[in-house]
Amino acid sequence: MFALAMLVGVVAQSLGRHVLVPGIVVLLGAGVALGPDVANVIRPQQLGAAQPAIVGFAVAIIMFEGGMRLDLGRLRKQAQAIRRLVLIGSVITALGGTATCLLVMGWDLRLSILFGTLVMVTGPTVIGPLVRRIRLAPSLATILEAEGIFVDVIGAMIAIMALEVAVAPSTGRFGDALVTAAQRLGTGIAIGTAGGFALGGLLRVPRLVPHGMTNILALAGAVTLYEVSHAVVRDSGIPAAMIAGIIVGNLRVHRMSELVEFKEQLTVLLIGTLFVLLAADVRLADVGALGWPALVVVAVLSAVVRPITVALATAGTGLGWRDKVFLGWVAPRGIVAAAVASLFADQLGDAHIAGGIPLRALVFTVIAVTVVVEGLSAGPLATALGLRRATNRGYVFLGANPLARYLAERLAAAGEPVELIDYDPDDCRAAEEAGLKVINGNGLEARTLARSRVDARTHAVAVTSNEGVNLLFAQHIADDFFGPRVLTAIDPRDIGVNVAMVEARGASLLFGRPIEIGAWISRWRRGHVEVARYVYAGDPAATFAGAPDALLPLLVEHAGKLALVDSATQIADGDAAELAIAAERGDAARAWLAEHGWTAPVRDDGDRDSDRDSDGDRDGVARAS
Repeated sequence: MFALAMLVGVVAQSLGRHVLVPGIVVLLGAGVALGPDVANVIRPQQLGAAQPAIVGFAVAIIMFEGGMRLDLGRLRKQAQAIRRLVLIGSVITALGGTATCLLVMGWDLRLSILFGTLVMVTGPTVIGPLVRRIRLAPSLATILEAEGIFVDVIGAMIAIMALEVAVAPSTGRFGDALVTAAQRLGTGIAIGTAGGFALGGLLRVPRLVPHGMTNILALAGAVTLYEVSHAVVRDSGIPAAMIAGIIVGNLRVHRMSELVEFKEQLTVLLIGTLFVLLAADVRLADVGALGWPALVVVAVLSAVVRPITVALATAGTGLGWRDKVFLGWVAPRGIVAAAVASLFADQLGDAHIAGGIPLRALVFTVIAVTVVVEGLSAGPLATALGLRRATNRGYVFLGANPLARYLAERLAAAGEPVELIDYDPDDCRAAEEAGLKVINGNGLEARTLARSRVDARTHAVAVTSNEGVNLLFAQHIADDFFGPRVLTAIDPRDIGVNVAMVEARGASLLFGRPIEIGAWISRWRRGHVEVARYVYAGDPAATFAGAPDALLPLLVEHAGKLALVDSATQIADGDAAELAIAAERGDAARAWLAEHGWTAPVRDDGDRDSDRDSDGDRDGVARAS
């Protein structure tokens, strides 16, 4: 049964991506369809005492991975809004949920308070994939993801504290519960901090952890920190896992891209498994017995409580009204609410307190409706408010060397958004001086690529002197990002990388053929390159096949639009091209151009000639007009 839940979880999320709906929607439907009320294939009760251990293991990994996703640099920029949403907003939501349950459902105060604490959380496991799917503006995405992760931790602590008071009420019980909650949070933070730095320290040292064991060490460390913290102070494992993830994610650990990718895949597997199991554990009859008041509760939480919460918590934070409207609508609940609701149902039943089953059914109703309605409407709402990142426009360059900078400058001058990625501080500084946007980092890391917004670009261009890195970049874009067309430069002398390997990854050859990329970058640095503009007059569908090595086709202008030259480029009569000519062999290049229908260089307008001259002085490149 557990194996089947894992398989169904993966298949359901895959189906959700194909049909462009949140994966959680499909997961909930699959869990109900395979549960005891319908197919009776998945019966979570058979797990018995193993179920809490499975949930704990999964939550530890999910919270650790969620913490790794939080960039402290981005968090600091939105710190005020995040802090107020977490500290003030969660209290308002809990009070609003409690009042709504009292008035609409007619439950007693004890059960209503438990419901309010359960729905004060938002679901980072739902919000994370949602904001990435709709390509939400980075600042707003950071607020939503951070709120979800931090509120999950605080909300779980408060909910468990409320449960303890509800199960064993007494005069001094509330004060004891507050002390216990503080102990849990403090213990989790302390153990998570110590364990996070220890684990991060091990992973930062190259070759200390043997190749291939980084991921499993991080997995073992995350689960161990969760369980150790839980053993020291019960229910303190969630903050421990989250804090450790934040620390490891913000340290420059060795092979971070591999670690992030592994944790993301494992989290997808565990989220799918848990949602299928927990959805199968809810009876349709219990949900149906709630009647229409349950839908009224969800409507009030979404349309009244959440907007009021956001308005009060974000007042004076500098957020615009569009941001507040979006935040006020999008607050789907997720896996932590589902897991804690199931725990509550079991413990209330063990204590012979009525209401555990209806409580779980109402929480799952909130999860299902908010995930479906808010998940499906978030994209159109973000579009209407202008909060989505621009898509299908612009270029990301891997490399900020002089050749890459020239291409980027020309495309930027043509009105295209351009961003460069490079580790070399001198090249990055030169790019910034040229007015280009540049990211100093590893272009093969998922976090760096996310900062470049490569998923919203039309082209990803690899133009470093390392052919292997260029090929890995093409592979990474093809595997993890949909949309960008990849152009990569390779060297004909490198037997380890060939044209077939590039084409197998769905990429095209930059410059139309393999070139000695390192030599061309070196020529550019030394000023041994002349850039000229030629116009073609001849048969259509011409290419640069057979051009001498001294000639490097850079850009083609067709019907007023500038584009890079690649293996798919075909030249039409009247097209213009910007060509780099090696100074030491310029005569051979010009002779080939004359023989193949290219006219002598034509003069550009004076402004652009002036720009090129100043660029040439900076880069040491002579550019003919």
